[in-house]
Amino acid sequence: MSESTIQPRSPRRHPSAGNLALRPTIVRDDSPPVGLPPASFPHGADARTDVVRFGPDLDHDTLERLLTPTGSLDTCRALDLGCGAGSASVSLARRGARVIAVESSTARLAQARHAADLAEVRVEFHHSDLADLAFLRADSIDLVVAVYSLAGVQDLGRVFRQLHRIMRPDGALVLSLPHPFGLMLESEPDEQSTPYLTRTAWSDHPLAWRAAGDEGVTHVHQVGDVATTLLRSNFRIDALMEPPSVDRPDSIHASSMTDWVPSTIVVRARKEGT
Repeated sequence: MSESTIQPRSPRRHPSAGNLALRPTIVRDDSPPVGLPPASFPHGADARTDVVRFGPDLDHDTLERLLTPTGSLDTCRALDLGCGAGSASVSLARRGARVIAVESSTARLAQARHAADLAEVRVEFHHSDLADLAFLRADSIDLVVAVYSLAGVQDLGRVFRQLHRIMRPDGALVLSLPHPFGLMLESEPDEQSTPYLTRTAWSDHPLAWRAAGDEGVTHVHQVGDVATTLLRSNFRIDALMEPPSVDRPDSIHASSMTDWVPSTIVVRARKEGT
Protein backbone atom coordinates (compact mmCIF):
# COMPACT_ATOMS: atom_id res chain seq x y z
CA MET A 1 0.00 0.00 0.00
CA SER A 2 1.40 3.42 -0.91
CA GLU A 3 1.77 5.95 1.88
CA SER A 4 -0.06 8.49 -0.26
CA THR A 5 -3.26 6.46 0.01
CA ILE A 6 -3.46 6.95 3.79
CA GLN A 7 -5.48 9.92 4.97
CA PRO A 8 -4.83 10.42 8.73
CA ARG A 9 -6.50 13.14 10.72
CA SER A 10 -4.60 16.43 10.73
CA PRO A 11 -4.74 18.22 14.08
CA ARG A 12 -2.73 21.39 14.57
CA ARG A 13 0.69 20.46 15.82
CA HIS A 14 3.46 22.34 17.53
CA PRO A 15 6.51 23.05 15.30
CA SER A 16 8.56 20.68 17.46
CA ALA A 17 6.66 17.84 15.82
CA GLY A 18 7.54 19.13 12.37
CA ASN A 19 7.87 17.04 9.23
CA LEU A 20 9.50 17.07 5.84
CA ALA A 21 6.33 16.40 3.90
CA LEU A 22 5.37 18.42 0.84
CA ARG A 23 2.76 20.30 2.89
CA PRO A 24 4.48 21.59 6.04
CA THR A 25 2.46 22.01 9.21
CA ILE A 26 1.53 25.62 9.97
CA VAL A 27 0.98 26.71 13.57
CA ARG A 28 -0.01 30.15 14.78
CA ASP A 29 2.62 32.09 16.70
CA ASP A 30 0.36 32.23 19.76
CA SER A 31 -0.01 28.43 20.00
CA PRO A 32 0.52 27.25 23.58
CA PRO A 33 3.81 25.49 24.31
CA VAL A 34 3.71 21.71 24.46
CA GLY A 35 6.17 18.94 25.24
CA LEU A 36 8.87 17.98 22.81
CA PRO A 37 8.57 14.98 20.48
CA PRO A 38 10.43 11.92 21.80
CA ALA A 39 12.49 11.78 18.57
CA SER A 40 14.19 15.05 19.56
CA PHE A 41 15.79 13.46 22.65
CA PRO A 42 18.16 14.38 24.26
CA HIS A 43 17.82 17.94 22.98
CA GLY A 44 15.80 20.06 25.38
CA ALA A 45 16.10 17.57 28.24
CA ASP A 46 17.75 18.45 31.52
CA ALA A 47 21.51 17.93 31.48
CA ARG A 48 21.80 15.12 34.05
CA THR A 49 25.26 13.59 34.19
CA ASP A 50 24.81 10.97 36.91
CA VAL A 51 23.82 8.29 34.38
CA VAL A 52 23.93 7.76 30.64
CA ARG A 53 20.36 8.23 29.46
CA PHE A 54 19.54 6.15 26.39
CA GLY A 55 16.11 7.63 25.66
CA PRO A 56 13.26 9.66 27.10
CA ASP A 57 11.85 8.45 30.42
CA LEU A 58 13.54 5.05 30.63
CA ASP A 59 14.90 3.07 33.58
CA HIS A 60 18.43 4.32 33.03
CA ASP A 61 19.97 2.53 36.01
CA THR A 62 19.00 -0.84 34.51
CA LEU A 63 20.12 0.04 30.99
CA GLU A 64 23.50 1.32 32.18
CA ARG A 65 24.51 -2.28 32.86
CA LEU A 66 24.96 -2.60 29.11
CA LEU A 67 27.99 -0.29 29.36
CA THR A 68 30.09 -2.64 31.47
CA PRO A 69 29.94 -6.11 29.85
CA THR A 70 33.47 -6.90 31.00
CA GLY A 71 33.74 -4.93 34.24
CA SER A 72 34.34 -1.34 35.36
CA LEU A 73 34.48 1.74 33.16
CA ASP A 74 37.69 2.75 34.94
CA THR A 75 40.49 3.25 32.36
CA CYS A 76 38.08 2.21 29.57
CA ARG A 77 38.73 4.13 26.34
CA ALA A 78 35.25 5.25 25.29
CA LEU A 79 33.87 7.07 22.26
CA ASP A 80 30.69 9.14 22.62
CA LEU A 81 29.50 9.23 19.03
CA GLY A 82 27.31 12.28 18.51
CA CYS A 83 27.74 13.65 22.01
CA GLY A 84 25.14 16.41 21.72
CA ALA A 85 25.28 18.65 24.80
CA GLY A 86 27.74 16.27 26.45
CA SER A 87 25.79 14.66 29.29
CA ALA A 88 26.82 11.09 28.37
CA SER A 89 30.45 12.13 27.87
CA VAL A 90 30.57 13.73 31.30
CA SER A 91 28.85 10.74 32.91
CA LEU A 92 31.40 8.33 31.44
CA ALA A 93 34.36 10.55 32.35
CA ARG A 94 33.17 10.96 35.93
CA ARG A 95 33.43 7.18 36.35
CA GLY A 96 36.98 6.92 35.11
CA ALA A 97 36.59 6.38 31.37
CA ARG A 98 38.97 8.12 28.99
CA VAL A 99 36.36 9.76 26.76
CA ILE A 100 36.58 10.94 23.17
CA ALA A 101 33.49 12.81 22.00
CA VAL A 102 32.53 13.45 18.39
CA GLU A 103 29.82 15.90 17.33
CA SER A 104 28.92 17.33 13.93
CA SER A 105 27.18 20.45 15.28
CA THR A 106 29.42 23.29 16.43
CA ALA A 107 26.69 24.67 18.70
CA ARG A 108 26.20 21.34 20.47
CA LEU A 109 29.94 20.84 20.71
CA ALA A 110 30.27 24.19 22.50
CA GLN A 111 27.58 23.09 24.96
CA ALA A 112 29.39 19.81 25.56
CA ARG A 113 32.71 21.56 26.22
CA HIS A 114 30.96 23.83 28.72
CA ALA A 115 29.37 20.84 30.47
CA ALA A 116 32.76 19.14 30.82
CA ASP A 117 34.30 22.31 32.20
CA LEU A 118 31.52 22.67 34.77
CA ALA A 119 31.94 19.04 35.85
CA GLU A 120 35.73 19.43 35.92
CA VAL A 121 36.30 16.30 33.87
CA ARG A 122 38.59 15.72 30.93
CA VAL A 123 36.98 14.89 27.58
CA GLU A 124 38.70 14.97 24.19
CA PHE A 125 36.30 16.71 21.80
CA HIS A 126 36.29 16.52 18.00
CA HIS A 127 34.12 18.39 15.49
CA SER A 128 33.50 15.77 12.82
CA ASP A 129 30.96 13.87 10.78
CA LEU A 130 29.96 10.73 12.66
CA ALA A 131 31.39 8.49 9.95
CA ASP A 132 34.65 10.45 9.61
CA LEU A 133 36.79 8.79 12.28
CA ALA A 134 40.14 8.71 10.48
CA PHE A 135 41.80 10.51 13.42
CA LEU A 136 41.29 7.39 15.58
CA ARG A 137 43.72 4.47 15.38
CA ALA A 138 42.55 0.98 14.53
CA ASP A 139 41.74 -1.29 17.48
CA SER A 140 41.96 1.58 19.99
CA ILE A 141 38.42 1.93 21.43
CA ASP A 142 36.88 -0.32 24.10
CA LEU A 143 33.37 1.14 24.19
CA VAL A 144 31.23 3.19 21.81
CA VAL A 145 28.07 4.93 23.00
CA ALA A 146 25.62 6.47 20.51
CA VAL A 147 22.51 7.93 22.15
CA TYR A 148 19.94 8.73 19.44
CA SER A 149 22.71 10.29 17.34
CA LEU A 150 22.57 7.64 14.60
CA ALA A 151 18.97 8.66 13.93
CA GLY A 152 20.52 11.60 12.09
CA VAL A 153 22.49 9.25 9.82
CA GLN A 154 20.92 7.69 6.75
CA ASP A 155 23.72 5.22 5.90
CA LEU A 156 24.29 3.21 9.08
CA GLY A 157 26.58 0.74 7.30
CA ARG A 158 29.17 3.45 6.63
CA VAL A 159 29.29 4.33 10.33
CA PHE A 160 29.37 0.72 11.54
CA ARG A 161 32.29 -0.09 9.24
CA GLN A 162 34.28 2.82 10.66
CA LEU A 163 33.44 1.75 14.20
CA HIS A 164 34.54 -1.82 13.46
CA ARG A 165 37.94 -0.49 12.33
CA ILE A 166 38.61 1.60 15.45
CA MET A 167 37.20 -0.80 18.08
CA ARG A 168 39.22 -3.45 19.87
CA PRO A 169 38.21 -7.10 19.38
CA ASP A 170 35.11 -7.84 21.44
CA GLY A 171 34.64 -4.12 22.14
CA ALA A 172 31.06 -3.05 22.84
CA LEU A 173 28.87 -0.72 20.81
CA VAL A 174 25.80 0.46 22.74
CA LEU A 175 23.35 2.49 20.69
CA SER A 176 19.83 3.74 21.06
CA LEU A 177 17.41 4.96 18.40
CA PRO A 178 13.84 6.23 18.28
CA HIS A 179 11.65 3.16 17.96
CA PRO A 180 10.00 3.04 14.51
CA PHE A 181 6.66 2.14 16.13
CA GLY A 182 6.64 5.38 18.08
CA LEU A 183 7.38 7.37 14.92
CA MET A 184 4.26 5.94 13.26
CA LEU A 185 1.88 7.48 15.81
CA GLU A 186 0.58 10.85 16.85
CA SER A 187 -2.01 11.96 19.37
CA GLU A 188 -4.39 14.86 19.83
CA PRO A 189 -2.94 17.96 21.52
CA ASP A 190 -4.64 17.09 24.83
CA GLU A 191 -3.11 13.57 24.62
CA GLN A 192 -6.26 12.07 26.16
CA SER A 193 -7.45 10.20 23.09
CA THR A 194 -6.15 7.02 21.47
CA PRO A 195 -3.09 7.65 19.26
CA TYR A 196 -3.57 7.21 15.54
CA LEU A 197 -1.35 6.16 12.65
CA THR A 198 0.19 8.89 10.53
CA ARG A 199 2.62 6.84 8.42
CA THR A 200 3.14 3.26 7.30
CA ALA A 201 5.56 0.85 8.94
CA TRP A 202 7.65 0.86 5.75
CA SER A 203 7.88 4.59 5.19
CA ASP A 204 11.47 5.82 4.96
CA HIS A 205 10.51 9.48 4.82
CA PRO A 206 12.65 11.41 7.34
CA LEU A 207 11.10 13.51 10.09
CA ALA A 208 12.25 16.96 11.19
CA TRP A 209 12.07 18.26 14.75
CA ARG A 210 12.75 21.43 16.69
CA ALA A 211 13.67 21.48 20.35
CA ALA A 212 14.91 24.23 22.65
CA GLY A 213 16.32 26.29 19.79
CA ASP A 214 17.90 23.26 18.13
CA GLU A 215 16.67 21.29 15.16
CA GLY A 216 17.49 18.08 13.38
CA VAL A 217 16.31 15.27 11.13
CA THR A 218 15.36 11.76 12.23
CA HIS A 219 15.82 8.92 9.78
CA VAL A 220 13.53 6.02 10.56
CA HIS A 221 15.61 2.84 11.00
CA GLN A 222 13.65 -0.39 11.19
CA VAL A 223 14.77 -2.87 13.85
CA GLY A 224 15.49 -5.55 11.26
CA ASP A 225 17.59 -3.16 9.16
CA VAL A 226 19.68 -2.13 12.16
CA ALA A 227 20.33 -5.75 13.11
CA THR A 228 21.14 -6.82 9.54
CA THR A 229 23.52 -3.89 9.00
CA LEU A 230 25.37 -4.65 12.24
CA LEU A 231 25.78 -8.31 11.28
CA ARG A 232 27.04 -7.42 7.80
CA SER A 233 29.55 -5.03 9.42
CA ASN A 234 30.94 -7.98 11.43
CA PHE A 235 29.30 -7.25 14.78
CA ARG A 236 27.37 -9.74 16.86
CA ILE A 237 24.34 -8.56 18.80
CA ASP A 238 24.18 -9.73 22.40
CA ALA A 239 21.37 -7.46 23.62
CA LEU A 240 18.35 -5.96 21.86
CA MET A 241 15.86 -4.19 24.10
CA GLU A 242 12.58 -2.33 23.66
CA PRO A 243 12.26 -0.92 27.19
CA PRO A 244 8.98 0.50 28.50
CA SER A 245 8.86 4.12 29.57
CA VAL A 246 8.53 4.99 33.24
CA ASP A 247 6.07 7.59 34.48
CA ARG A 248 7.77 10.98 34.77
CA PRO A 249 4.98 13.59 34.49
CA ASP A 250 7.45 16.49 34.64
CA SER A 251 9.48 15.20 31.68
CA ILE A 252 9.64 17.51 28.67
CA HIS A 253 9.49 14.40 26.43
CA ALA A 254 6.63 12.66 28.26
CA SER A 255 3.94 11.33 25.93
CA SER A 256 0.81 9.25 26.30
CA MET A 257 1.91 7.31 23.21
CA THR A 258 4.46 5.42 25.32
CA ASP A 259 1.50 3.66 26.97
CA TRP A 260 0.94 1.97 23.60
CA VAL A 261 4.36 1.49 21.98
CA PRO A 262 8.02 1.74 23.02
CA SER A 263 9.74 5.05 22.35
CA THR A 264 13.27 3.64 22.13
CA ILE A 265 15.22 0.63 20.94
CA VAL A 266 18.55 -0.12 22.64
CA VAL A 267 21.14 -2.44 21.09
CA ARG A 268 24.49 -3.73 22.30
CA ALA A 269 26.77 -5.28 19.70
CA ARG A 270 30.30 -6.68 20.04
CA LYS A 271 33.06 -6.45 17.46
CA GLU A 272 34.02 -9.71 15.83
CA GLY A 273 37.08 -10.38 13.71
CA THR A 274 39.91 -7.94 13.14
